[in-house]
Amino acid sequence: RRRRPRGRLAVSDVVYGKNPVRELIRAGRRPVERVLALADVAREPWLGGLKVQVTDRAGLGREAGTSDHQGVVAVAGPYPYVDVDEVLARPGPVLCLDRLQDPRNLGAVARVVEAVGGAGIVLPDRGTPEITGAVCKSSAGAIEHVRVARIENVASFLHDARGADRWAFGADLTDDAEDFREVGLDRAAIVVVGAEGEGLRRRVASMCDRIVQIPMHGEVQSLNLSVSAALLLYEAVRPQ
Repeated sequence: RRRRPRGRLAVSDVVYGKNPVRELIRAGRRPVERVLALADVAREPWLGGLKVQVTDRAGLGREAGTSDHQGVVAVAGPYPYVDVDEVLARPGPVLCLDRLQDPRNLGAVARVVEAVGGAGIVLPDRGTPEITGAVCKSSAGAIEHVRVARIENVASFLHDARGADRWAFGADLTDDAEDFREVGLDRAAIVVVGAEGEGLRRRVASMCDRIVQIPMHGEVQSLNLSVSAALLLYEAVRPQ
């Protein structure tokens, strides 16, 4: 059973940093309640036409909860999660994340999904971060353009989603995993990536049509999650 799309329980979210705020405004997917900025940033052309509250660095830091705000903060409506069926119906590969915990990694993979023209991201409700200001910042604002669906159970999602139109490819470093360049990844792929160092849970892996790996020739045995996702997704959109 699939969950309906939902936003966070918070009335509003804080987005900070120049690129995240710029993309929040450009995407137009959620209301922008107010914008606060340093005086020099408030005069930048991309903020033209908006009512901007000028404040100092200390005020921005209090609003953002961090000093990493680059002189601008926006208070916006909750992130607009979508139904998983909307993600599956869109063109391009889908990225499904199993046991992701670091919000910075979520932001980084969102940037990859947006860059390759992916259909969206699917996340389990439990054990993965919500879309927060930290995710927006680490995605450089790309998350505002990406469709994200939250689900109850990854294995159940894969069981339901696999069919004539979609194939699931799980990334894991097991002995029987195939080279990702040799399995026919294409735009209909659901790419399933697990936590760094832990890989996919056994039941999740059993729901994948193929298990693939990225060959490692050095001493290090794993790649950053966003690097792995980038290699697999770009292979999926590469002209065959």
